[in-house]
Amino acid sequence: MPSTLPRPFAALAWSNLAAQSAEQLSLAAVPLVAVLALGAGPGEIGTLAAVQTLPFLLLAMPLGLLADRVSRRRLMVAAEALRALSLLAMLAMVLTGRLSIAWLAVLGFAGAVGTVGFSVAAPALVPSLVPSRLLGMANGRLELARSAAFAAGPALAGALVAWAGAPAAFVLAAVLSGAAALLLWRLVEPARAPAPRRHPLLEIRDGALFVWRQELLRPMLLTGIAWNISWFVLQAVYVPYAVRVLGLGAQSVGFTLAAYGAGMVVGALLAGRVTAALPFGRAVQLGPAVSVLAAATMAATLVLPSGVLAAASFFLFGVGPIVWTITTTTLRQSVTPGAMLGRASSVFLTVNAGARPVGAALGGWVGAAWGEPACLWLALAGFVVQAWVILGSRMGGLQRLAVPAR
Repeated sequence: MPSTLPRPFAALAWSNLAAQSAEQLSLAAVPLVAVLALGAGPGEIGTLAAVQTLPFLLLAMPLGLLADRVSRRRLMVAAEALRALSLLAMLAMVLTGRLSIAWLAVLGFAGAVGTVGFSVAAPALVPSLVPSRLLGMANGRLELARSAAFAAGPALAGALVAWAGAPAAFVLAAVLSGAAALLLWRLVEPARAPAPRRHPLLEIRDGALFVWRQELLRPMLLTGIAWNISWFVLQAVYVPYAVRVLGLGAQSVGFTLAAYGAGMVVGALLAGRVTAALPFGRAVQLGPAVSVLAAATMAATLVLPSGVLAAASFFLFGVGPIVWTITTTTLRQSVTPGAMLGRASSVFLTVNAGARPVGAALGGWVGAAWGEPACLWLALAGFVVQAWVILGSRMGGLQRLAVPAR
């Protein structure tokens, strides 16, 4: 049987690469510009980050419903157009000298709305373009693009801002968003049978209840909550820990953080082989298990302070969770009815985004009260919990993907 992905998917894949690159460029460029051009401090940078998170909490579910009601391709085109417009507005503000923290927050919020729209619609569109047996390969391609953008975007944004100024970063990001929208505009989306409509709140409730009641999706959701809380506990204290305890300088800290992106790329490349070598349920469980190993490696720096160990920890954090993302996305697409794919994706996006500020706040509180080492132990405990949830579920008995629900 042919194993080549269909041509329409290629347009989605290239669009995804452009969109992910634009997102990472803008996410890195905005705080750099805020600090270098506006003299922003930690409070302002934290505010910008919080504002850019809000659309994931407030709008993922409504946009997920929209993705189930209208053309997913058109929703993604509109999302990228909105992001491109927000970036062009930032560029205009920089060139006219009218840029401010408030405008960065407003335009960052608008750009994040575009990210949410793209993020809920893309996984819902894939099954209509790709045969079910190739879903894993297709998701692997999309996640490889995201990993590459995650690894290269911040470095590229920093170089552009340093060498050519903020306008160059915003121009490139806007061009990439425009290219993503153009590629999607040319994509032919298969027609979908119109689904009966009910009150929007009832349809959103249906999506959430489906995820919660589905015996494979519920443990995935709970695992994601525990993982994100634990990850952001670690993120909240890693930089001060690396500087104060590990004795790393700024360049070395950057190197250890970059290992995360490198791990994501390696994990995306290996995902196909992992799913071919293991029963599918075991491949899903591999990511959470590797996260425990990664957290234990970071905790080991308490005994043996080492930047190399810290980098190894972040590399493992990149490898395991990207395999998890690819396999769980494929599983979600296989067990969710096509008319509900957008809402199912939005449930995971909303819950994961909501867990992040909880983890960051918890990490900050524990770090302030008992120091960074306590946070490392707390993070390790959280990663053990997330692995326990998925390892104790029925996931391990899943030998192969279920027949897709359409």
